[in-house]
Amino acid sequence: MDKDPLILLIDDEPQILRALKTILSSGHFKVISAVNGEDGIALAASQSPDVIILDLTLPDMDGIQVCEQIREWSSVPIIILSVRDGERDKVAALDKGADDYLTKPFNIEELMARIRVALRHSSQSIGNKETVIKAGSLSIDLARHITTINGEELKLTATEFKLLSYLAAHADRVLTHQAILVHVWGFEESEHIEYLRVYIGQLRKKIEIDPDDPQVLVTDPGIGYRFKTGD
Repeated sequence: MDKDPLILLIDDEPQILRALKTILSSGHFKVISAVNGEDGIALAASQSPDVIILDLTLPDMDGIQVCEQIREWSSVPIIILSVRDGERDKVAALDKGADDYLTKPFNIEELMARIRVALRHSSQSIGNKETVIKAGSLSIDLARHITTINGEELKLTATEFKLLSYLAAHADRVLTHQAILVHVWGFEESEHIEYLRVYIGQLRKKIEIDPDDPQVLVTDPGIGYRFKTGD
């Protein structure tokens, strides 16, 4: 990215805004901010930020509503940063289009890593969409439907590949159980999390060095799964 990325902060806590502005500015980001949902949506529309960092608890509307409204016309990466740590809130935000979710208090290095991932994915969606996803020695060719480890092709069933490729196509982004189930098995199976657990277990046996300590297909407890490439 040629210019410094523009980050939009939507949060009504002054101390959080000050801290984030200082941290992000020192990391060569341009920063604009809003203290309520209505102004945040307006800035998102007029300023075209590269990433939005959004709190869920705002004075005029719920952050999930903000996320939902922005998703009607924009694919800008949205990272939720909230004190709410309940599974229901996380699932609701992710299902409404958020790309990632961090709870306050947050680790600065982790936030910066999530921003870098969001920017990388955003630039890929603008340019040529990546068709080969890699995580260590694992390589997934989405176009050719081929999965290899260290150059050796893996034998995957059609369902296993559909599941793995869906996660890989959204690499480093947590996908909810329901979103995965609907994509792979259809709406009628959207509540059958046991299907997902079984297939994730099968895939881990085939692609992980230690299936009991997965480094690629990572669980977000109570939420879903993330295909982790590294950052």
